[in-house]
Amino acid sequence: MNPKTPALSSALDEELARAEVYGLLAALYQAPPSPELLAQLRLAVTVAPVAGAFLEQSWGALVAAARAASDAQIGDEYQALFGGVGKPEVYLFASFYLSGFLNEKPLARLRGDLAALGLESAADSGDTEDHIACLSEVMRYLIAAEDVAVANLTQQRRFFADYWQSWVERLCDTLLAHPRARFYAALAAFTQAFTSVEAQGFDMLP
Repeated sequence: MNPKTPALSSALDEELARAEVYGLLAALYQAPPSPELLAQLRLAVTVAPVAGAFLEQSWGALVAAARAASDAQIGDEYQALFGGVGKPEVYLFASFYLSGFLNEKPLARLRGDLAALGLESAADSGDTEDHIACLSEVMRYLIAAEDVAVANLTQQRRFFADYWQSWVERLCDTLLAHPRARFYAALAAFTQAFTSVEAQGFDMLP
C-alpha cells in the first residue's frame, strides 16, 4: 500500500518534473547534445495529460525541432551560436545580460550566494558559474536535494528571481531572433514558457 495521499503524491510528482526540466535545460545548453539525449527527446510524448497544458505547445515544438534535424545539424548549430574562437554569436552567461560584460559583479555576487548554499563549481568545468547550464543545475539541486535547509521553496524563489528570471528572457529573445537558430530557437521558446510557469508558481507563494 502506498502511504502517500493523492495530493502529496501529485505535489511530489510536480517537483520531480520541475527538477527534470531544469536538468534537461542544463544538458541542452551545456554542450551539443549527445546522440543518446537527442534520441530520448525525439521519442518524448508531446501530448499533455491535461488538454491545453501551458507547456504543451512549446514542448511539442521542441521535440519536433529535434526530429526535423540530424544530430550533426544540431551540433553544428550549437557551435555556430555559442562556440567558436573569440566572441560567440549568442552569450549564455548571466553577467553579460545583467551588466553588459563577462565576469562582472553579478558573477561575484553569485559566487558568494553559492558559497552560502555550500555549492561550488566543478574543478573541471570550463564555464563560469553564471552559465545558464550551471544555473539550471543549481535550480535542479534546490528542488531535488534532500537537505531541506537548502532545498526549499524560499531558496528556490530567491535564486530564481536573482539569477534566472532577471535575464533568461533576454537570452531567449536573442535566440528567437537569430537567423541561424532552429533547434535552439525552439529550445528558447520552451525555456520562456517554462520560466513563465515557474514565475507564476513562485508569485502564488505566501
